[in-house]
Amino acid sequence: MTQVQAKYLKDYQAPQFTIESIDLDVNLNGKNTVVKAISKVKRSSSHANPLVLDGEGLTLVSVAIDGQQVAYQVGEGQLTIETTLNEFELTIITQLDPEANSSLEGLYMSDGAYCTQCEAEGFRRITYFLDRPDVLAKYTVRIEADKLAFPFLLSNGNLIDKGDLDGGRHYVRWQDPFPKPAYLFALVAGDFDLLQDEFITRSQRKVVLQVFVDKGNLHKAHHAMASLKKSMAWDESRFDLEYDLDIYMIVAVDFFNMGAMENKGLNIFNTKYVLADTLTATDEDYHGIESVVGHEYFHNWTGNRVTCRDWFQLSLKEGLTVFRDQEFSSDLGSRAVNRIHAIKVIKNQQFAEDSGPMAHPIRPESVIEMNNFYTVTVYNKGAEVIRMMHTLLGEARFQAGMKLYFKRHDGQAVTCDDFVAAMEDASGIDLTQFRLWYSQAGTPVVTASDSFDAASGRYQLTLKQTLTGCTSPLHIPFSLELLDDKGLSLVNQVISFTDAEQVFTFEGLRHKPVASLLQDFSAPVKLHYPFEVDQLVHLMRFASSEVARWEASVTLVSQAIWQNVEHLQQHQTMTLDGRVKDSFKGALLDEKLDQALMAEILAIPSASALIEQTDTVDLDALALAREFVLTELAAYCEDELTALYRSLVNLDCTKARALKNQCLNWLSRVSNDAETFVVEQFAKACNMTDSLGALTAANVGSLTCRDQLMAQFETRWRDTPLVMDKWFMLQATHDSDDVIDTLRQLQQHASFSMSNPNRVRSLIGSFASGNIYQFHRADGRGYEFLTECLINLNQLNPQVAARMVTPLIQFSKFDETRQRKIKACLTRLLDLPGLSKDLFEKVSKALAKSSLT
Repeated sequence: MTQVQAKYLKDYQAPQFTIESIDLDVNLNGKNTVVKAISKVKRSSSHANPLVLDGEGLTLVSVAIDGQQVAYQVGEGQLTIETTLNEFELTIITQLDPEANSSLEGLYMSDGAYCTQCEAEGFRRITYFLDRPDVLAKYTVRIEADKLAFPFLLSNGNLIDKGDLDGGRHYVRWQDPFPKPAYLFALVAGDFDLLQDEFITRSQRKVVLQVFVDKGNLHKAHHAMASLKKSMAWDESRFDLEYDLDIYMIVAVDFFNMGAMENKGLNIFNTKYVLADTLTATDEDYHGIESVVGHEYFHNWTGNRVTCRDWFQLSLKEGLTVFRDQEFSSDLGSRAVNRIHAIKVIKNQQFAEDSGPMAHPIRPESVIEMNNFYTVTVYNKGAEVIRMMHTLLGEARFQAGMKLYFKRHDGQAVTCDDFVAAMEDASGIDLTQFRLWYSQAGTPVVTASDSFDAASGRYQLTLKQTLTGCTSPLHIPFSLELLDDKGLSLVNQVISFTDAEQVFTFEGLRHKPVASLLQDFSAPVKLHYPFEVDQLVHLMRFASSEVARWEASVTLVSQAIWQNVEHLQQHQTMTLDGRVKDSFKGALLDEKLDQALMAEILAIPSASALIEQTDTVDLDALALAREFVLTELAAYCEDELTALYRSLVNLDCTKARALKNQCLNWLSRVSNDAETFVVEQFAKACNMTDSLGALTAANVGSLTCRDQLMAQFETRWRDTPLVMDKWFMLQATHDSDDVIDTLRQLQQHASFSMSNPNRVRSLIGSFASGNIYQFHRADGRGYEFLTECLINLNQLNPQVAARMVTPLIQFSKFDETRQRKIKACLTRLLDLPGLSKDLFEKVSKALAKSSLT
């Protein structure tokens, strides 16, 4: 491993040189690809320092200033050029081998097509450059390639020239009129099917829309195109933002480390977030495509037109844009269900990150490998911080802040503080205390207690906040509702919780109310309040917020599971309170309850979600207790589940399918008819949601039909990679004692490749993150399997390896035996020759945090 060195936010310095424009000439010729870069360079101040450029994995051919060859020094990751000139034209010629680039960063090959990924620091793998987000240049790009093999040559901006060349080659020239940082550069060359449409902006400009997909997949591009048009219209109506180029392109590639990339005018997408038809994509896939297409489009303003000064400010663009895509999905669909999904990400994944060795604020203070900080903290907790700001300001003042932000900073690279300042100045609200959310790592804990004085009719709610390492209280918008014994809402408001401890008083009440606290998850905190069963049952029935009703159901069933964990530890018989059973049966019988919300209520918290509710976990007891509670509920509600399932079988809508498949999951544990239901649903399914729903139920219930149905599914879809990912996922998440042997066999499957991130995530990632009991099996074989995969991936694709290691480094809540086995695996990785800095950062921090000697 090369020497690693952390970078610190406090050490930021403005660039000593700027690059006003760059002309790139890319001659695509396999392993002999040549890039000529001509840059207009300007010294930023009166200093006499040399020009130091970033570069990795490049063969340097020549360096010239104003047409004259000059001396230079090549160091580790850098090119140093001595010059006294203040302004000059720099010409650098490099050679690179995209075919051998398995890291999928910079310029690489994806199934025979050239494509790029430059965020965060991939452009330095294409040419030597000032590869930092605060250097904004105008790009003109010439691409040359074989015309037959690569008829489409794409880059950012507008097409200004094209033509044929000798030898069966051709060229194009693209020009982007907007200055941009290097991370937004994109290039694609290949042979695709093209879906074209247009969008007329509110100012009556015509924008050409193009979606490029692999040959034979044109029919699967229509939903992505429709999602793009919806995104453009929504951003105009909700945020008053209009698209600014003449063309907007999306290219779908199968080999891609991320979900998608917002390169200016030329988005490059993972096929997972473009390709869809009802036979091969689930309702969840359709929603994911709409959301991600929206997210990348919304970056055109929040990320591209206004970008980050440095990578520590990543949440400036990502937290804000996640908030915007969440609002987009909520405005177009169910706001409650979308909010529930966002809450699950925070509680199940972000809280885990906060309690692990990679805990960091949404604006990190230090990094070793920037790719490691594209995290649920920066993205999703970042979005929650924006949402809290929106809550405190209200929609009108928030939009005024957005307008001021763009007015001040269009075309600039700025900081999170610049964004908050725009919100403050536009709204007149002091956000000084609120800024602490940007600099504090960890999850705040809010402890609530209450009292009621019947004589005076006074109800008092006491809130205390604590956050390890934070000496000053945070500004927490705390939403609450008070309900009377009939379910009527007495109080429904957001209070500003700004002190370490505060008492809030409510007068004129006849009886002690039932409190719905932290409604809609108004802040990303852990709430501690001793809810009684009757209170939770009341909230499930009467809370005015659908999200609060769901939250009450989660708390109710979680409490039941943890009570049975205690029973097991005390060698007592497990039991389930009848009131818990009746509350779920009541939900099933409530005809007024939205079907999508009912499906969410039936989605009992996963083992990983439950683990995040506690400081230490007895995993073996948790497995038994969770299964007991779910089986007891299913048995008690079997008649209602069966009747509901039958009533939904022939309904063709997203809500009905979601609820139907949750019913089938429950029934797979207890019903004698489950096998029949599953086989019939699988056979009659005319969409992937129902096919996968049947397979999932067979997988969860370990039904005897499982292997036969899995074999049929494989035979039908073995030539469709994204569908095979679902098959791999089901295999990986099967709670079977021989699952690791199965995984080893599947690594040799014709449809699997360790070089493809989608395949790796579906098989290896699904096992480590989604098969909790088998991954954390007491003999340590789960840890050993993942470690072997990580050793392979370390050389092949360090960025994917670093993402796959996450379940292995979040081990502090488990028993000492498991922790020691994990530590041995992490030590093995740390001692690995050639360990990437991606893995080193996470593994070294995990070992440093371990309390074991």
